[in-house]
This record gives sequence, structure tokens and C-alpha cells, in this order.
Amino acid sequence: MRREVTRFGRPPGFPTPIKAAFPSKGVCDNARMIEYLVVGIIIFAAYLAGSLSAAIISCKLMGLPDPRTLGSGNPGATNVLRVGGKKAAIITLLGDAIKGVIPVLTAQLIGFEPWVLALTALAAFLGHLYPVFFQFRGGKGVATAFGVLVVLAWPVGLAVLASWLLVAKLTKISSLAALVAASLSPIYMGWLQPEPTFVATAGIISVLLVWRHRSNIQKLLAGTED
Repeated sequence: MRREVTRFGRPPGFPTPIKAAFPSKGVCDNARMIEYLVVGIIIFAAYLAGSLSAAIISCKLMGLPDPRTLGSGNPGATNVLRVGGKKAAIITLLGDAIKGVIPVLTAQLIGFEPWVLALTALAAFLGHLYPVFFQFRGGKGVATAFGVLVVLAWPVGLAVLASWLLVAKLTKISSLAALVAASLSPIYMGWLQPEPTFVATAGIISVLLVWRHRSNIQKLLAGTED
């Protein structure tokens, strides 16, 4: 007679090493509590990582003015390019993307379920927008959004990047390229990686990105955006 095997490779009722060592009936509850605690730590760490502003830190280390005090006042790569040049802007761009990549990739390598990856991605993104280390005055989130999306689903990340590059090349307007790419990201996710939690996360990120670009939208409508 064929015996049913659980996903751990043991027949039902066969004691796992943990159950054998700790036969208490509360072991499963304790293990679940520990799992949720680890999830909470991962999500909180993602927010802290997102709160590290690559623009402010790189400008300070390079002896440049605080990007929040010059240009558009936005601590992002585009404004750093205006106030500090290409080198500082590239460092900012890479730093903002990497701080989105690392937390989500860490959660992915640990083997967490999609909903945990989605919350980790959202936490890193919100950390960039509202950084605890910099009076909650963050950037608009384009590079960090790319970082989290490319780990959640790399084809989506590449599609978003291609959309940004195409619009930027045709219009020479970075904010318009960001708005188009952000608006398309949930569509790409639903098409290329239709995991509900990922689609929802892409949708939330898209809405927040558009909201953070509201001043740019006003300038676009007025024809004064460059």
C-alpha cells in the first residue's frame, strides 16, 4: 500500500527532528511566531535600507551641497546631476537601485513566500520616499522602484527600464519617462509575472511614483518641464 508523503518527505504522523526533541504541542505555534518575527525584522530592515539616501550621502562624502537645498530640492539622481555632475549622479542612481535590490534578494534567498517579498519590496521603496534618517524627506523613488521590481520579476524590471529609456530618448524629459514607465509597471507585472501580491505591489509603487511627480506633471501640462 502506497503511503502518503508530506512536503517534507515524511509520512503523516512521522515525528520531525524538532517534534522528536520538543514534543510539546505548542512547538508549531512557537515556530510560527519565530517565522513572523523574522519576517518583521526583514521588512523593518528593508525600510531602514531604503532610508539610506544615496544622494545625500554621496554628496556629503564628495563635498557637494545637500541636493535638498539646490535645484529641484529632490534627493535623487536627476537633481544630483544638476548640482554635482555625472559621477555623483551615477553613484546616486546605483546606490538607490541597490538598496532596493538587496532586501528583496535577501528575502528571496531565504525562501520567503511571495507576500513577504512583496512587503519587503514595498518597505524598501517607502524607506526611500520617507527616510527615517533624513526627517522623512526622501526622493521620488524611480531607481529604488526599479531595484525592487527587477528582483521580484526581472523581465518586468527590464521592460520598465526599456520603457524609460525609450521615452527619455524620444522626449529628453526624465520625469515624463519615469511617469510612463511607472504607469506601465503594473501592466507588465500582470502580464509577465501575474502573482497577485506582486501585481498589487507594482500598482501601489506606480501610484506613489505618480503622486511624488505631481509637481512635474503640473510643469508638463504647463510646458515648462525640462
